[in-house]
Amino acid sequence: MTTHKTTNRAPAVAGVLLAAGGGRRLGGHPKALLTHRGRPLVEHAVRVLREGGCEQIHVVLGARADEVRARASLPGCVLVGNPDWEQGMGTSLRAGLDSLAGTDAAAALVSLVDQPGIGPEAVARVLKAYEGEESLVSAAYDGVRGHPVLFGAAHWAGIAATASGDRGARAYLKEHEPRITLVECGDVARPFDIDTEADLAHLE
Repeated sequence: MTTHKTTNRAPAVAGVLLAAGGGRRLGGHPKALLTHRGRPLVEHAVRVLREGGCEQIHVVLGARADEVRARASLPGCVLVGNPDWEQGMGTSLRAGLDSLAGTDAAAALVSLVDQPGIGPEAVARVLKAYEGEESLVSAAYDGVRGHPVLFGAAHWAGIAATASGDRGARAYLKEHEPRITLVECGDVARPFDIDTEADLAHLE
């Protein structure tokens, strides 16, 4: 029997943070280790998920994973190693979803480490739209789909089968677009990526 908490949280939804990238366009500096507010960026991203309502968080690491584990404080998180991280974000998404096998998670809320402009408010809104294992929910910014994205467990196998390169779940989402619940978050978050040296100006 599932016990539902008397809050807006969805305890059956696990946060999956993709933080394996090597920062090729940032001179090979892994994004997880970029400094934001005096600490590694991965810590900020985990805090956003936690404050947004994710109690169970799986962090997918790749580039310089040992250094991330040593430098970042990630208590209570499941740290997932992705040895194939250089092949693109699709491998990290598969690793993150695979890591949920055997847990009580009925859905995964996926976020990216390099989007510090997306805070707990957006996470909470996407979580609130969760209805069960068939759920497909995406944050939207002025109507355009972005992150975070929530995948009910019924979709995990299909996503894993199609996730490749840096496209992640894009192909799967395009195929299932009519079923996606869009949650507008443009009023509470900014979906910029930290991809290039110029983008580092967004970090604090």
